[in-house]
Amino acid sequence: MSRRRRGPAVREPAAPPYAALVPDTVLDALEGIGLRPDGRLLALNSYENRVYQVWMEEGPPLVAKFYRPNRWSDAAILEEHRFTAQLAEREVPAVPPLPIGGATLHRGAGYRFSVFPKRGGRPPELEDGQVLRWMGRFLGRIHAVGRMQRYVARPRLDMESFGTEPRDWLLDHDFIPADLRPAWEGTIDMALQGVARSLDLAGTVVSLRLHGDCHAGNVLWTDEGPHFVDFDDSRAGPAIQDIWMLLSGDRAAMEGQLAAVLEGYREFQDFDPRELFLTEALRTLRLIHYSAWIARRWHDPAFPAAFPWFDTPRYWQDRILELREQIALMEEPPLQVR
Repeated sequence: MSRRRRGPAVREPAAPPYAALVPDTVLDALEGIGLRPDGRLLALNSYENRVYQVWMEEGPPLVAKFYRPNRWSDAAILEEHRFTAQLAEREVPAVPPLPIGGATLHRGAGYRFSVFPKRGGRPPELEDGQVLRWMGRFLGRIHAVGRMQRYVARPRLDMESFGTEPRDWLLDHDFIPADLRPAWEGTIDMALQGVARSLDLAGTVVSLRLHGDCHAGNVLWTDEGPHFVDFDDSRAGPAIQDIWMLLSGDRAAMEGQLAAVLEGYREFQDFDPRELFLTEALRTLRLIHYSAWIARRWHDPAFPAAFPWFDTPRYWQDRILELREQIALMEEPPLQVR
């Protein structure tokens, strides 16, 4: 599991990816596809992309998402759009982009962007069993559509893309403090060995199109139910990826939450209990990937402002402890479905 060792790469300064995206640029881009904004913009809480609520001269405000340059290909973005459109066609409450001029992906001032209807809501109350059952029903419907066809341009969630490659990138780009590097590298190698064992125990499981980042912040709850937003991290993977992110607390609490989610989920979709071997493995991969995600974007001024605790010795000490906890959790039996 150990990587080939070589000296760390020098961090090379990179131009901020959104340096040219100013309010006038946003408004000009929208006017370029025939929309008529009234000049008012509100930057929404997004780091990966730049997202704005834009008021129109007529009609309700819209949401404009300007995609991070060089992250996804056009084909990958359009696959995500087709998936969310398929969900909406089947009355699953996803929020696909609006087709404008026959297209959902546009270009303006050197950026790619899409326009979405505005949806309101509040975070779901995940301690409420009825809410969890409701969430399970909609996830079952999302996954039923996700099984209908495969992604071609979008990647799979696997140990290479979420574990091995991010580990190697962090080591090669001099983010780990020298005095912590041996402990971090040894711990992450043990964690990846635990992930590999979990994958072996689960065996071959179905890979389907997922939401991919199904935490409470990407669900807008209303009295009529949820709206699932931000499919930007959608990729292929096991169903449990969209389920485990709804679970929190100690083992007993998570088993109760899981039972409620699966009660609703199984009304629309079968669930393979072998996937429960992957719960802590997928959590471990997300933790590794998250550190590399921030590090790769550290040249974007929004990231140091939003994550001031990153790139400090304390941060990496905490990650070592966190991974050691994950190693222990992966050695425990999986959660039990009642």
